Amino acid sequence: MSKTPNKRSFKTILMTGTVAGLGAVMLSAGIPALMSPAYAEPVTVQSPQIPGFADVVQAVLPAVVSIRVSSDVQQTADDGNFSFNFNGHDYDQLPDPLKRFFKEWGMPVPPGHGPRDKKPGEGHGRLRPVAQGSGFFISEDGYIVTNNHVVADGQAYTAVLNDGTEYKAKLIGTDPRTDLAVLKIDAPNKKFTYVNWADDSKVRVGDWVLAVGNPFGLGGTVTSGIVSAFGRDIGSGPYDDYIQVDAPVNRGNSGGPDFNLNGQVVGINTAIFSPSGGSVGIAFAIPASTAKTVVNELIKHGSVQRGWLGVEIQPVTKDIAESLGLAEAKGALVAQPQAGSPGAKAGIKQGDVITAVNGDPVKGPRDLAKRIASFRPNTTVDVSLWRNGKSMSVKVDLGKLPPEKDMASNDNGDQGQQQDQAPATEKALANLGVTVKPSDDGKGLTITNVDPNSDAADKGLKSGQTITSVNNQQVSDAGDVTRIINQAKKEGRTRALFQIETDNGSRFVALPINQG
Repeated sequence: MSKTPNKRSFKTILMTGTVAGLGAVMLSAGIPALMSPAYAEPVTVQSPQIPGFADVVQAVLPAVVSIRVSSDVQQTADDGNFSFNFNGHDYDQLPDPLKRFFKEWGMPVPPGHGPRDKKPGEGHGRLRPVAQGSGFFISEDGYIVTNNHVVADGQAYTAVLNDGTEYKAKLIGTDPRTDLAVLKIDAPNKKFTYVNWADDSKVRVGDWVLAVGNPFGLGGTVTSGIVSAFGRDIGSGPYDDYIQVDAPVNRGNSGGPDFNLNGQVVGINTAIFSPSGGSVGIAFAIPASTAKTVVNELIKHGSVQRGWLGVEIQPVTKDIAESLGLAEAKGALVAQPQAGSPGAKAGIKQGDVITAVNGDPVKGPRDLAKRIASFRPNTTVDVSLWRNGKSMSVKVDLGKLPPEKDMASNDNGDQGQQQDQAPATEKALANLGVTVKPSDDGKGLTITNVDPNSDAADKGLKSGQTITSVNNQQVSDAGDVTRIINQAKKEGRTRALFQIETDNGSRFVALPINQG
């Protein structure tokens, strides 16, 4: 005989029974609807709160702009290889629709009729977008900093603010050597939000940076990362001294700023390393200290005037330092003073090592280039040299650095065709791994063979190159080399400095002389 559960037994079922059992009891016993099962609470974790970047981004975003660059990209005549006989008619006799067809579709047209034969805005097709990048305001009256390579091919420039407002901008100046440019918006009644430069000497590897810009034309995009390294040389110019950051930087970020957490510009994004074309976490930024100096010059003068020493230089390696009797592998070795340059006029010679400028030690070639460039033309500087085992100094009146197109070296020597001579004139330089013969012009020794297992081969010496001096002494036969090397051994040196002439100019190589 079944019994109805009493209150005590029902309470026990609710607390100890399974959900299925509870459901069965509730359904069979007619439990009132106001009673329902209990569920677990959602997962919450109490962890330390990491500060975000929202406050910094909110403050700096109005100062960052997208740069749109436009130019006339229509094709003109193809260097005269195109026939201008239009079915027996002269171009000027063609109907206007056909002329427009040729121009609009980039077809070749006769010289004088193409859009690039006229001034911008004068009788040619409309300007078309050719590039886009990023930039930022550095003053409330509208000065914008960006990259030179962003604006290089432009004829018209538009700055797009974060709120979508567009302004026409004019180009104030460019500096290809540092890849910097300045634009200006003329809006007398408008005060723009602008940012300031950081003291990059206080920036450390591992510090946070925020990259703000216009990647892939998206505009107003913010990415974060850290400073990865300083002093990167990517081979883009003589003043390479980039900050490496790992913030995602992509196409369109060029000219955009990297901010510290105080909203100050640490660097300006200019290049990325990428096998794919997109960000792989390696980006390079122009340091704020460099940009600040260049930008001020561009605003004042429209260009940058740099001091010029006029010497070709190379690093002082440990081997070269030992061969010259230098205590440290520092300074810049003069491979060749340029004829008529300020350095040559002051008496700087091949084989000199520039160790300091105005008493400030020179670390290496890039350091020397930056130091000289920091002076204005016609400045007199005191250059410290190491020559023939002794220190000395000369005063140099710096010239004006020529444009890049005029800097290409045209001094390839006047050696002419080298002709083979009788093998009897060839002599092996003992223990150096090279065989030489007198040069046809009587200046130096032509290398005829290099032992592939020698130090000379490891240093890049090849047949056809010319040894012009050893330890800064001119040589014309193998005996000269032997005499100079023996003298160096007596002085306790283990290496000798060989000056080598190649098709690309002159360089110095230190070779061991204490073997055998």
